[in-house]
Amino acid sequence: MRWNEASDSTDPGTPVLFGTKGLVRSVQTPEFSGITFHEVLAKSALNKVPHSSSMPFSWTVNPYRGCSHACVYCFARNTHRYLDLDSGTDFDRQVVVKINIADVLAAEVARPKWARDHVALGTNTDPYQRAEGRYSLMPGIITALAEQSTPMSILTKGTLLRRDLPLLARVAEDAPVEISMSIAVHDDALQQSLEPGTPTTKARLATVRAAAELGFDVTVFMMPIMPKLTDARDHLESALRAIKDAGAARVVYGALHLRPGAREWFFEWLERNRPELLPRYRRMYAGSSYASKEYRRWLSERINPLIDRYDLRGRSDDDYPATSRMRGRRDSSRTLQKTGAAAAPTQQLTAPSQQALF
Repeated sequence: MRWNEASDSTDPGTPVLFGTKGLVRSVQTPEFSGITFHEVLAKSALNKVPHSSSMPFSWTVNPYRGCSHACVYCFARNTHRYLDLDSGTDFDRQVVVKINIADVLAAEVARPKWARDHVALGTNTDPYQRAEGRYSLMPGIITALAEQSTPMSILTKGTLLRRDLPLLARVAEDAPVEISMSIAVHDDALQQSLEPGTPTTKARLATVRAAAELGFDVTVFMMPIMPKLTDARDHLESALRAIKDAGAARVVYGALHLRPGAREWFFEWLERNRPELLPRYRRMYAGSSYASKEYRRWLSERINPLIDRYDLRGRSDDDYPATSRMRGRRDSSRTLQKTGAAAAPTQQLTAPSQQALF
């Protein structure tokens, strides 16, 4: 292991993380077999989003680095290389935990200059991954933001979100709260192969239902849609039907993109599980991290009529969809600013055969 060993002691003179004081200890427990938690003291909690970014929020908070959900396509995998860890197994099993993040965040948002800009949770690694069951960082993060009436959004695949729904419902009475659930794969066997550490699709849909019953307008992210794996018409239609039945308010979608780190890991998965697709994926992603424009047009032609059929209209984006910053609870007594709720009509293209695109 490339981390300096640390005992259970919190002596600040003992643990050092790559020359930076902050590592408290590295922990392995029987409940999380094969996973090492590296507990660190964070210096800051808020991450500023560049003004040039198209993201619909100004700040992010990420309590964890690395993710035991182990999604083979995860775009954040390459960030582990900055820690001298690999973007494959290390990303799945070496999880950095910012154990003091709630206190640091509370101090940051209490400053007079804090403008109560929108804060997004879950933009890099999942805040409700399994580690959250051990460390319970999210209630403190939510409370810190709520005490300063700060709008927030949560994107997760984790059903542990249900633990905090009563808290979020109380917070949403005073500040906008947006909840989004990521559900990309609606085939149980494929989902467990691609996302081996995540809750089942059924469990995530049940979490959507629980949030909707509390009055939240829940967005479901059908991202990524993967060529020849999850883009069949029957798969898309059954997915959208289940999402609608679960009470979601809208769907956003996007085709798979493969950044460095994720690309290599995903191709290894293809080689083991769907080797016949590997040459096609190599061709499609040879010159870009994004699927071809032709494929994205084809996908738009296929999925948009289904989204309209199930009244789940949202905006799609190749990387991260422009979600509303103020889409929270259904409460007629409150007026929330909503942006980007509807997409422009899809161009009327003649969809070529998928074989020609991929």
